[in-house]
Amino acid sequence: MSRSRKSWPGRRPPTTNRSPEVAPVREDVSAAQFVAALLPMATDEQRVKYQRFFPGDDTFVGVRMGAIFGLAKEFLAMPVDELEVLLDHDVREVRVGACSIMGKAAARKRVTEERHEELYDLYVRRHDRIDGWDLVDLGAYQVVGSWLVERPRDPLYALARSDFWPERRTAIVATAAFIGREDVADTFAISALLLDDPEPLVHKGAGWMLRYAGDVDRDALRGFLDTHAVTMPRVMLRTALEKFDKPERAAYLARPAI
Repeated sequence: MSRSRKSWPGRRPPTTNRSPEVAPVREDVSAAQFVAALLPMATDEQRVKYQRFFPGDDTFVGVRMGAIFGLAKEFLAMPVDELEVLLDHDVREVRVGACSIMGKAAARKRVTEERHEELYDLYVRRHDRIDGWDLVDLGAYQVVGSWLVERPRDPLYALARSDFWPERRTAIVATAAFIGREDVADTFAISALLLDDPEPLVHKGAGWMLRYAGDVDRDALRGFLDTHAVTMPRVMLRTALEKFDKPERAAYLARPAI
């Protein structure tokens, strides 16, 4: 099957870039410059919202996501050693910025193979700092998936077996790059590996990719569901079924679990 670049089926793919080539890209940029530009955008109101939405120990300062993504477009030339400094930062919005830069940089039409490989290597090597669903979804599709389109997919299967759930979410969300080229085999294979996953955010990611795979090959999705619906985590099943008509969706949901 051809893997030439195609438009995303159904709707825009996972969050990466809205217009990565439009904003002026600054050269010779550093992590310190990014942080200095980012922190003044913080508000107490937004910080409180994040603390409610993201339970845990992460430090938020209160910068809106749209503002982070807009700023990231100016820093697409940031060297990987400076990106790693951002990933190591204590503030969650700074790490969001790092992942946004990585995703946008990998998606640029003019990205070189050397640059994309550097971004891929950094993402995989420092996945310990890409530790939330929001961070994964900013980079998995373009940084990881797009890099592997014309390469062996073994790294995704290794990630799918990781003890670290964000790596497992990367494994499935990265297959978005293949789905966009009408290549759905790895989406189904990795989803099958994740059927017994204990993490609901991995279930959600798998259901999301199954739903998009169904945009390309609805019969293949039906075949997967016919085999696995009774054992699938409920959130994975419900998400995968979102584009089915009501009677067919109800029929799958009514199947007794075994």
